Amino acid sequence: MFPEHAELHCLSNFSFQRGASHPEELVAQAAAFGYAAIAITDECSLAGVVRAHRALQALPAQGRPRLIIGSELHLADGPRIVLLAANRAGYGQLSRLISHARRGAGKGEYRLTRAMLDDACADCLALLVPPPDFPPPDAGASPAPGLEADAAWLAQCFPGRAWLAVAVRLDGRDRARITRLRRIARDTGMAAVAASGALMHDPARRALADVMTALRLHCSVAEAGLALAPNAERRLHDRETLARRYPPALLAETLAVAARCRFSLDELRYAYPAELVPDGEIPTTWLRRLVEGGLAWRYRGQNPGHATPAALAAAGDPAPPPVRAQIEHELALIAELGYEPYFLTVHDIVRFARGAGILCQGRGSAANSAVCWALGITEVDPGLGIMLVERFISRERNEPPDIDVDFEHERREEVIQYVYRKYGRERAALAATVISYRARSALRDVGRALGLGEAQIERLTREHHWFDGRRIRPERLAEAGLDPDSPVSRRLAALTEELIGFPRHLSQHVGGFVIARGRLDELVPVENAAMPERTVIQWDKDDLDAVGLMKIDVLALGMLSALRRGLALASAWRGRPLSLASIERERPEVYAMLSRADSIGVFQVESRAQMSMLPRLRPQCFYDLVVEVAIVRPGPIQGGMVHPYLRARERAARGEDPMDGVRKEIHAALARTLGVPIFQEQVMQLAVVAAGFSGGEADQLRRAMGTWRRKGELERYREKLLRGLADNGYDAGFARRLSQQIEGFGEYGFPESHAASFALLVYASAWLKRFEPAAFLAALLNSQPMGFYSPSQLIQDAHRHGVETRPPDVTASDWDCTLEAPPPAATARACAARQPAVRLGLRMIHGLGRDTAARIAAARCQRAFAGVPDLAARAWLDAGELR
Repeated sequence: MFPEHAELHCLSNFSFQRGASHPEELVAQAAAFGYAAIAITDECSLAGVVRAHRALQALPAQGRPRLIIGSELHLADGPRIVLLAANRAGYGQLSRLISHARRGAGKGEYRLTRAMLDDACADCLALLVPPPDFPPPDAGASPAPGLEADAAWLAQCFPGRAWLAVAVRLDGRDRARITRLRRIARDTGMAAVAASGALMHDPARRALADVMTALRLHCSVAEAGLALAPNAERRLHDRETLARRYPPALLAETLAVAARCRFSLDELRYAYPAELVPDGEIPTTWLRRLVEGGLAWRYRGQNPGHATPAALAAAGDPAPPPVRAQIEHELALIAELGYEPYFLTVHDIVRFARGAGILCQGRGSAANSAVCWALGITEVDPGLGIMLVERFISRERNEPPDIDVDFEHERREEVIQYVYRKYGRERAALAATVISYRARSALRDVGRALGLGEAQIERLTREHHWFDGRRIRPERLAEAGLDPDSPVSRRLAALTEELIGFPRHLSQHVGGFVIARGRLDELVPVENAAMPERTVIQWDKDDLDAVGLMKIDVLALGMLSALRRGLALASAWRGRPLSLASIERERPEVYAMLSRADSIGVFQVESRAQMSMLPRLRPQCFYDLVVEVAIVRPGPIQGGMVHPYLRARERAARGEDPMDGVRKEIHAALARTLGVPIFQEQVMQLAVVAAGFSGGEADQLRRAMGTWRRKGELERYREKLLRGLADNGYDAGFARRLSQQIEGFGEYGFPESHAASFALLVYASAWLKRFEPAAFLAALLNSQPMGFYSPSQLIQDAHRHGVETRPPDVTASDWDCTLEAPPPAATARACAARQPAVRLGLRMIHGLGRDTAARIAAARCQRAFAGVPDLAARAWLDAGELR
């Protein structure tokens, strides 16, 4: 029987360009070796611990090692140490220390000094890591004053909580190393403990570890020399090997240290922000007040702020019975799960944006919620009948909801800074996005590490195509001028395939905010983003879901900027207010225009693929636009959904029943799309109704549809789906088609709620193009760059719609494009519609800056320009600007 062991110092590939194994691989290997515990101690980072935690939770409870949370830290004025969280307080102290070190340095760096450790981690344990060259080959038995001083300092800083780490390296100096380290530990009042500083789970990763070293040092493997590890010993070892190499006391001490580390990520308890609830209210009653006021605003046009309970009761229920039932169902579910503060937080952000005149709209899952509609977060009307709140919030999932809100792309930063001001940097930060190696980036880095020339690397990456997947094919190597059978080429292919999927660095999420009631940096480390005035946590969206942290997506959308500008221009010209809510719904002229594929500039349906689909689908109502948005995607196309759906529409147009032959139990799931599954929600319903999935399994299938290309997760559900369909009597052809369609969704498919949110903007932009083409053109030009088309193409399209454009003119143009009265001789079509002309702004002059345009406008306001010399003198124009 071999002794028990806990590995206390282990780095994953989230110690970028150092670790050579995924956190999941490390904990799986620890379980296979029968470890009692394993510590993931990435350098000044907790980025990989949630993945390790999830991987351990998926293992059988019997024999599962405990996960210890820690971090390796290299002090700027001292040694390298490892801190381990002993309890929840220690975890918060460690997370806060990492944040302090990261926030005090540039992106991707950290700075930590001895003084910063003073009383900072009273509930952490500390290991002192000796220098890698200790003891020096020629040191003999001479003292090591530097290491002894470091050990004495650490023992004083962490009284009764400090150890000296001992690692066996098989470099010929292990006996001297162990003897001297144990003596130093004894002399300084510390205990020595075995800690390998593992960089990999398996010795086969040694070559990849060498590549990481070369990349870190910005050289090739051949040039790295003695900086490379002499062997593959910095890995996890089985307990038999450990028993042969380490004295029993050092292994026994690992268990003593592990026994003092009792913290688990399951202990993290997220608390929602609380300051949004006024005195005298609780979150439940305040959310109810806001929802009832929102319903009065939606149905009666009343100001939500004036909707007191007494006034609402006296006026009666404004909501029709189906909407009221949906509202009550959602509010009960929200109260049961305690999510009221989440909705209040999102409502507050949207309220700020609307108050600042920033157009915004919730999309995605928020469109599944009548509460979100009442609060003004989304514009998808519950009367549409597509709301499925269980996709949004669920008892089974036990995770917070996820609301995405789009804001004008040019003003989103105002919203982001509002969140930072309201909650402070210590309580709010952006979520991370883990940027991982893909085939081309892996080829590039491995090629450099192996010493290939830049020209060869460029040819190699250019020849690799997306459909090659993770495999580096021999024919691609040959096309790049390499011999596929040479040792270098074989090593290049093998190492690249290993590196694909490794994290490269942390980036900021496009807009996912995490907001906490207390200090966020005691839940997860916070570091500086590359952009100024931005901070980002070290966990990504999947990590946040796993530990139950709230995320609100504050996203940017160019079309919202264009719509606000277009509505403002049309309102000023017509002399009456126009808004998204006041746009006339279901105008046949809008659908007729789209059916002709007259959609240049229209949101989501202006691509060539969409324009070829529009005359075939011929949308006649809003729900047709929902389908149009979703169907021209790689998922439905590769899943074979497009042609069956079009044929079903043709049958319906001929008066035939497109649902003929479809079994009754799946009618409810497929009726609105004529028997063809177009949306993820339908696939979830089919899995439950036709294949016997539980609600939780169906939700896991939904998640897999979004991640199977990255993680291969969808394969786990294929066999269960096919078996369930067969057991319920569905023929093999139907099962095969459904499986193919689900795979298509994995490529890229839209949920119905997401498509509905986008369809609202499709209709609004199409309405502007049809009835206010001049304002639409000016708005698009003023919102550039955005969309598929250049300004010249947009202008040509406007000309075809009877819009007159006038060139930029220093005597008349502002920076933005504006509307001007048409001349008396304008065309009859323009006069009948009262379409103004568009004066192109100075922004359209290439090379002319906004500051220059402002000087021109200011000088023009004083008096008219007498000529070019007067223009140049009064607007301070140089020769380049005059040209």
